Amino acid sequence: MSTLFISDLHLDESRPQITKAFLRFLFNQASKADALYILGDLFEAWIGDDDDSEFVLHIKEAINRYAAAGVPTYFLHGNRDFLIGERFAEETGITLLNESTVVNLYDTPVLLMHGDTLCTTDSEYLEFRAQVRSPAWQAQVLSQPLAVRREMAKQLRAQSKSMNAMKAEDIMDVTPSEVVAQMQAEHVTKLIHGHTHRPNRHIVDLGTSQGERIVLGDWGDQGWYLNVEPDQWSLVNFPIPPAK
Repeated sequence: MSTLFISDLHLDESRPQITKAFLRFLFNQASKADALYILGDLFEAWIGDDDDSEFVLHIKEAINRYAAAGVPTYFLHGNRDFLIGERFAEETGITLLNESTVVNLYDTPVLLMHGDTLCTTDSEYLEFRAQVRSPAWQAQVLSQPLAVRREMAKQLRAQSKSMNAMKAEDIMDVTPSEVVAQMQAEHVTKLIHGHTHRPNRHIVDLGTSQGERIVLGDWGDQGWYLNVEPDQWSLVNFPIPPAK
């Protein structure tokens, strides 16, 4: 009896070893889970649910097989794949979650987030986020041909890398006071998120009680997942062999 959490795989054709690791994870470690939660940035970029590339179709088919085998699978948008929509959900069998969702894990209420909105000192990113999450911006982008959207995705990735390279490390991490505010607002003592690529478990002082913030890791040289059992929470990592 266990529930698994992953995030920040950043699946991309340029990193076939991560795709292979993800598929092995689905049909091995995650095959007997009570549920699987993907907390954003499953993909490095998402240009729309109508993406017909062989790479995307292969991943869709694998997730559909996994969910159809009986494991409830949930997805929460990240900052890279926020355009995933209902069509993707229907074709894969996943359930889309709100960007802040409280779930009951073996009688413990837990707040789930991607984590980007917790980084309140990164004002430049938050302005960009507000733009790309607007319905008008998304409708305009999704009206473009796939080839145009693929080129836009390349430009946005390059822009993101350039912006992040110039930012101080603390700007790209969560704001502690925002973590406390979110946990108190949702009346939880557990928070699980990704985004920062800094896997760890942190004690959080909630004033009248003590809580915990668990940060999922990104997938690169190693993969990460959180394994939650009724009496044990384990942040697990495993090696990912390089592409041959």
